[in-house]
Amino acid sequence: MRGTTAPVSDAGRMAVTGSAVMAAATLTNGLAYLVPMLGARHLTAADLGALATVQALVAIAGVAGAGLQTAVAVHRARHPHTPTARVTLSTAAVTGGLLVAAIPLIVTTLHLPIEVVTLLVGMTFPVVLAARWLGELQGDQRFLRLAVGMSVLAVGRYVGVIGGLALGAGLVGSLLAGLVCSYAALPILRLVAGPAASINEAGGRVAGGSTLGLRQVFTASSATLAMLVASYADLILARQLLTPAESGAYSVGTVLTKGALWAPQVVTVLALPRMARQDSRTRRAAWAVVGACGAALVLGATLAGGLAFRLAGGEDYASLGRYAPFFAATGACYALAFVLINAQIASGARWPSVPLWVAAGGLVIVAVFLAPHTFAGIMWTATATAASAALALAVVVRASARRRGPSAGPTPQSTARPDLADRVS
Repeated sequence: MRGTTAPVSDAGRMAVTGSAVMAAATLTNGLAYLVPMLGARHLTAADLGALATVQALVAIAGVAGAGLQTAVAVHRARHPHTPTARVTLSTAAVTGGLLVAAIPLIVTTLHLPIEVVTLLVGMTFPVVLAARWLGELQGDQRFLRLAVGMSVLAVGRYVGVIGGLALGAGLVGSLLAGLVCSYAALPILRLVAGPAASINEAGGRVAGGSTLGLRQVFTASSATLAMLVASYADLILARQLLTPAESGAYSVGTVLTKGALWAPQVVTVLALPRMARQDSRTRRAAWAVVGACGAALVLGATLAGGLAFRLAGGEDYASLGRYAPFFAATGACYALAFVLINAQIASGARWPSVPLWVAAGGLVIVAVFLAPHTFAGIMWTATATAASAALALAVVVRASARRRGPSAGPTPQSTARPDLADRVS
């Protein structure tokens, strides 16, 4: 009887943890969207533009944190209890040093006050530092705690800014409140991570394990950056090549792209630790689930394209509903590319993001020099680019899996890890 109930029980636990991670990601995105909404109501036009610029720069700088989390998760999945303090501090130092060096350039080119740029640099550190504990929780498959940690970080990053804006503290005051809350979230996140995060912290190497270095962090960060560049390139090109009205309409369509891209992100979060231990069943299941989500979203956009555009941009854009399936398909292809890149990172590939960088470069060349400078021309170029990137990555991942040989399940090392009931707590 146990043999029949255990898989069901495990599936139920994974459904619960997946829902928790999805809720935490939704909270993060919701709070991030609330910041510019409040800024538009409480700041001058100049300060609102500065706030939007700061958010964009924090997101770009946060790529280092995302890369650190991925690298730590992969390494911890392979080498339990590996220390991560040293690489975290190194990543934070490199990121901070680059930002400090760029302060004069940011101030002069983006016309931001020096105090705002200084706060920007300060707000980047907690994002990178927090990635360490999130990566440990993900790699150890303690997904419920990971969801709590993601929520704590989201509240720390955004609630201070939101509160400052709501209380009329202005741009600098709101950013300062956000800075304080970001650092206040770190000890809470450390408690959420629990005692497992402190094992063997004094050493630089664990017996039978290996050292996590900046190279792995750079590899994962470059993949995250490639994903951002590729998925936002068409929006930037539309701004440059279309009329303001057409560019605005195109930006509404990209809301559907982003929704289709990030909706199945939780699948990658849950699958990454098992993929790091060469579990081919998990890898295939992740591809199948992400692909099925993408197909469902494309079908929904086909059947209710007008409603999708109406929800994304309002009644004025409902007539563009016939284009909805193509924007959804672009996001679905990039979602598949995202899970494929993570599979490559999990397998230890040195340059997993090369196909995506090539695709992004091809998108720019085709859109600027070959495709018509129209709404449909850029849309078709973006969809074809996303599909080509996903196909190229699928070929690369399949070839890599064949070179490594068949793997039906987790490696022997993974069987020594805590059972699922402990990992998800």
